[in-house]
Amino acid sequence: MKIINTSDVEVTTFFLVGMPGLEYARIWISIPICSVYVVALLGNCTILFVIKTEPSLHEPMYYFLSMLALSDLGLSLSSLPTMLRIFLFNAPGISANACFAQEFFIHGFTALESSVLLIMSFDRFLAIHNPLRYSSILTTVRVAKIGIVLSFRSILLVLPFPFTLRKLKYCQKSQLSHSYCLHQDVMKLACSDNKIDVIYGLFVALCVMVDFMLIAVSYFLILKTVLGIASQKEQLRALNTCVSHICAVVIFYLPIITLSVVHRFARHVSPLFKVLMANVLLLVPPLMNPIVYCVKTRQIRVRVAAKLCQKQI
Repeated sequence: MKIINTSDVEVTTFFLVGMPGLEYARIWISIPICSVYVVALLGNCTILFVIKTEPSLHEPMYYFLSMLALSDLGLSLSSLPTMLRIFLFNAPGISANACFAQEFFIHGFTALESSVLLIMSFDRFLAIHNPLRYSSILTTVRVAKIGIVLSFRSILLVLPFPFTLRKLKYCQKSQLSHSYCLHQDVMKLACSDNKIDVIYGLFVALCVMVDFMLIAVSYFLILKTVLGIASQKEQLRALNTCVSHICAVVIFYLPIITLSVVHRFARHVSPLFKVLMANVLLLVPPLMNPIVYCVKTRQIRVRVAAKLCQKQI
């Protein structure tokens, strides 16, 4: 009888996970997840529509907000197919090429959102530090160029991911640990040398953390500028313009930092907790950012209310 060596059989299909230990409740879990996607898509599309159709919102701050909404839409649409397959149709399998494509888009839009949050912090610093020259420095043309540069930076940063993963050989192991494909998750399944993927993945992660540190520096400079304002009322007014952005930064970076700490130091944590945090990473920012900006930014809130009233009439 011939014995087949399974270690030589290359894996062409990966299997994602839903909620470990809660497979029996996948249909019920799909209801809030689908609701989150619907609200996130509607919210970000509303932000884009309002900014596009309102000439009074054609300013640098709102252009950057449009970029944030686009990156949130990209994140939602990148993870939506596998989430629906797992929780609605109980189909966790995904082909290797589809998996590589998904992780490229997820990491790409994550890098884009990090870059947009960074440039928005510089925008807030410039508006508070030098309000008289704000409009002349951040012209529409310069904002468009910044958007193009940020897009190319995000694409080039993660472009090697799918190609380096395709060069790896996958044997026996095919079970991923999230509901969508991530670079660090896929490369762990390789039975060939993945040293290049580990090093480059660390480099990309450091780039994202550098964005976070530069945002912190921007807010240090903002705080220094605000403390130099004589009137307490003007100080509060200046800080109030940053509240929405601070919320967006916390919502985006807190799950990333938490998940990184859990994977690095808390290896005995329940797999369910890791999956929940990974899902929060992709689901919560696209859901909360439109809500935060609609609630905290009066111009957006007023325009959205006006559009809704027009439709009712």
